[in-house]
Amino acid sequence: MLADIIPGLMSVLTPTVLFFIIFGVFVGIIFGSIPGLTATMAIVMFLPVTYTMSPIEGVSTLVALYVGGISGGLIAAILLNIPGTPSSIATTFDGTPMARKGEAGKALGVGVVFSFCGTIIGLLVLVLVSPLLAAFAIKFGPYEYCTLALFALSLVISLTGRDLVKGLISGLLGVMLATVGLAPVDSAKRFTFGMVDLNAGFSLLTLLIGLFAITEVIKAAEDVRKPVTAKIETNVRIKGFGFSFAEFWSQKLNLLRSSAIGIVIGILPGIGGAISGMLAYTAAKNQSKHPEKFGTGIMDGVVASESANNAGIGGALIPLLTLGIPGDAATAMLLGGLMVHQIAPGPLIFDKSGVEVFGIFFALAISAVAMLIIELFGIKIFIRVLKVPKYLLLPVIMVLCVIGAIGNANRMFDVWSVMVFGVMGYLLIKAKIPHVPMILGFILGPIFELNFRRAVQHAQIDPSGVFSHPIAICFFVVTIIVVIFSLRRQRKEAALLKASEES
Repeated sequence: MLADIIPGLMSVLTPTVLFFIIFGVFVGIIFGSIPGLTATMAIVMFLPVTYTMSPIEGVSTLVALYVGGISGGLIAAILLNIPGTPSSIATTFDGTPMARKGEAGKALGVGVVFSFCGTIIGLLVLVLVSPLLAAFAIKFGPYEYCTLALFALSLVISLTGRDLVKGLISGLLGVMLATVGLAPVDSAKRFTFGMVDLNAGFSLLTLLIGLFAITEVIKAAEDVRKPVTAKIETNVRIKGFGFSFAEFWSQKLNLLRSSAIGIVIGILPGIGGAISGMLAYTAAKNQSKHPEKFGTGIMDGVVASESANNAGIGGALIPLLTLGIPGDAATAMLLGGLMVHQIAPGPLIFDKSGVEVFGIFFALAISAVAMLIIELFGIKIFIRVLKVPKYLLLPVIMVLCVIGAIGNANRMFDVWSVMVFGVMGYLLIKAKIPHVPMILGFILGPIFELNFRRAVQHAQIDPSGVFSHPIAICFFVVTIIVVIFSLRRQRKEAALLKASEES
């Protein structure tokens, strides 16, 4: 494995890959800074562009889009009080008050620098933990993967908000869509209705483009003609980093605590950067000597939010690379990118694709540096981008979505699938049903089914063999605990809501 480090570094340090990384970070920041255009959408739209690239070029581009998209949300959050991405929600709490006090440059500098620091800390944990987890996961068989997928599904459903039923509906919809086509093991046709195009099932890429890109376009079209009341401050200057070294050093504990929260939340499937930012902000406020100042415009709140959501990048990549399980929607897109470029995530990824994995690590580090430089020196460009009317952006996005759908397998069927999934996603939004459980259900469902059928075959040969798999038993027990805890929490929240309505 160590022999792959130098080749991995050299594969990234080429003019072509460096160009794609810088380009990806720049485009990602634009998508992150414009409310409604998220990092997820950036990866979805540019995934087809990477088809003709080499594996390291394609994956490096997607990683750069991811880093830029997550960090770019702070620009709109601070200047417009509108989070460019869900992960920047907590940044508005103190970022916007700082801008209103005339400290917009300082707020942006704090956000950019601590986004960089959070990304690097997440990367270090990724590099240290991934090989250990991969070595542990080599012991996994059908029983372990079956219960792991079941645990991930239960965790996703239980952590999708207060309405457990809607999270369950979304997850089951994803699992149902994944059953269309040929079944694993015996290749029986399921729900094809005599249509040849359905034999291969629905493509993950078409589902992602439909749910996240087309749905966002439809949703944005509702508000495109409404007058925009937000005022954008154009005379923003960042002197140096915008703050002193003493101020930076005073935030060291906040940085480490928030990054740790972001990494842990990133590892857990389906929670997302929005939750990590909120938890880190709350932790910073609770640990502060002056909690009353939070929300009035202090750098502590911006540090907590931006450190956490960017550290979550490294955290989310840990289960993706070593277990093949995405932590959120953006890493689900990266999973598609890895599969397109014949990089199989899982316990053997360091043995089979060691050069590419270390290339990803170095690409993530270079993307973080590029993000720091581009955002600090190009802030005026991104402020002007915020003024571009949505009615100019939406048609371009639609065209790129259609091109991406056709480029997936050169089938017109995929274009219609994208449109259908887009309408479905819009209806789900209206019904307040989250999208992420559906995506993860679509990915984890087949993993569960395949390994469940294999486990059943093993059990038929040796019924007592299941008791010789303690890891699988632990996953199953934890799954039951998570479900029971979620149901109890659901009942308590329902009782509190009913009591507040009666009072």
